[in-house]
Amino acid sequence: MVRIIGIDPGSRFTGVGIIDTSQQKIQHVYHETIKCGDGDFPERLRTIFETLNDIIKQFRPNEMAIENVFMAKNAGSALKLGQARGAAICATVVNDVMVHEYAAKAVKQAVVGKGGADKSQVQYMVRLLLNMKEKIQEDAADGLAVAICHANNRWAQNRLVANNTSNWRKF
Repeated sequence: MVRIIGIDPGSRFTGVGIIDTSQQKIQHVYHETIKCGDGDFPERLRTIFETLNDIIKQFRPNEMAIENVFMAKNAGSALKLGQARGAAICATVVNDVMVHEYAAKAVKQAVVGKGGADKSQVQYMVRLLLNMKEKIQEDAADGLAVAICHANNRWAQNRLVANNTSNWRKF
């Protein structure tokens, strides 16, 4: 069993989702939207860092998956997003959790089946894949989607390695 925390970083809202996975099975553990507010930017980064630090200490994930920064039209927004990612990554590495990064399109592809999916499609598929009845806030659903993407990637890589190492010498 591997516990994965998925993070969808943002300077106002950061989505967090935690799942347990073994083989091809995934199970919902926890989700939350960290509300950073509209205040001073360094204080918002502190909120991300401290809240994630507390969540990681409580749930003890083995691995973390986070969305990469995409190139926004507004350079200032991209910089703030990068700093929010940095706060999340720092909160993770100080707790000795391995970090994995994924492009937003790869996350959507893994969960919905198309890289251009919108947030409502991601929400719907996350609820379906995790067999959840209640509605999930968008950012928390995105955090869970990142965790699901990583779980799928882990499973595929482990399967490829297991198959290839035993068969490649036969040819």
